Amino acid sequence: MNSPFRTVLAAILSLIAAVPAAQAKAVPVCSYRIDNAYPHDTGAFTEGLLFDRGLLYESTGREGDSRIVVRKLETLEPIREAQVDPSVFGEGLVDWKDQLISLTWRDGIGYRWDRATLKPLGTFRYEGEGWAMTRHGETIYQSDGSATLRLRDPATMRQTGSLAVTADGKPVANLNELEWIGGEIWANVWMTDRIARIDPKTGKVTSWLDLTGLREQAGGRGVDAVLNGIAWDAPTNRIFVTGKNWNQIFQIAPDCPKGT
Repeated sequence: MNSPFRTVLAAILSLIAAVPAAQAKAVPVCSYRIDNAYPHDTGAFTEGLLFDRGLLYESTGREGDSRIVVRKLETLEPIREAQVDPSVFGEGLVDWKDQLISLTWRDGIGYRWDRATLKPLGTFRYEGEGWAMTRHGETIYQSDGSATLRLRDPATMRQTGSLAVTADGKPVANLNELEWIGGEIWANVWMTDRIARIDPKTGKVTSWLDLTGLREQAGGRGVDAVLNGIAWDAPTNRIFVTGKNWNQIFQIAPDCPKGT
């Protein structure tokens, strides 16, 4: 093969290879609007948040102060409250049938609670760190601080699969509090102001929700006072977010670029 032909062929192949990269679109970034705000306990180191049938359920962390609280949105007064073993660091929370299920950070112990009374029903063991959970049907999605979500059977809490989460082809580490919203998994990314909106079939982040400004508005102070807590009121399509030791829970709506 003569040198000029080889040079031309190399240039053509280079252009062909560049076409997919040029056509690839970066993950879009959505802003937000605040539709309402509600009080939040500044003593709550929020780890899990969910909303169902008019009630807010929240789990908190830190040894000696880990608890499960059930209340109305409009008031800080608990309707029910349960303390977690003071020797462990409480983490995420999910509902299943007539139960609540909660995790611990590094202790490998999970708890089952009676949803109506918050009386303890039993414990279970699991491997790895426990961060957060959400549920769709009979599948629980659990984060552990990595870029991979664990899929679990709520009846046994045995792992049934996994979901690798990526954005622009790269793993998204530090996935934290989770919520199933309208066919997507929403995930706080620890120590950031962003929520990843994840396609549960592919694990790809379809868009980012940038909530910059909420932390300051909620009086978040200190390195740990980060965005963490997503809840969805499915019948009214209301989305609530908060953070660790924030003074407010915000009802928000994403404002995404056209075509997103």
